[in-house]
Amino acid sequence: MATEKTASEAALSEREIEIVDLVAAGLTNHEIAARLDISKRTVDNHISNILTKTATDNRVSLVRWALQWGKVCLDNVNCCALPNQSASSDS
Repeated sequence: MATEKTASEAALSEREIEIVDLVAAGLTNHEIAARLDISKRTVDNHISNILTKTATDNRVSLVRWALQWGKVCLDNVNCCALPNQSASSDS
């Protein structure tokens, strides 16, 4: 049960969220390193820490976790944009 709580409430740093977003965008660790002007080894370490914090095993499950918990937005999916409440009640 502690793992479930850790996975759902994972306290990721701003940098880790930025890296999750780039992973979700399909970038490799090398591409992330170049984009953020950090070493690939630093990206590798961030990814390892993120996987541990989110209790995920790989990049695919990490992206699924990030979508589920609203950490990333992909192609206007899961962007927290709610429909206009008054428009639906007028229909």
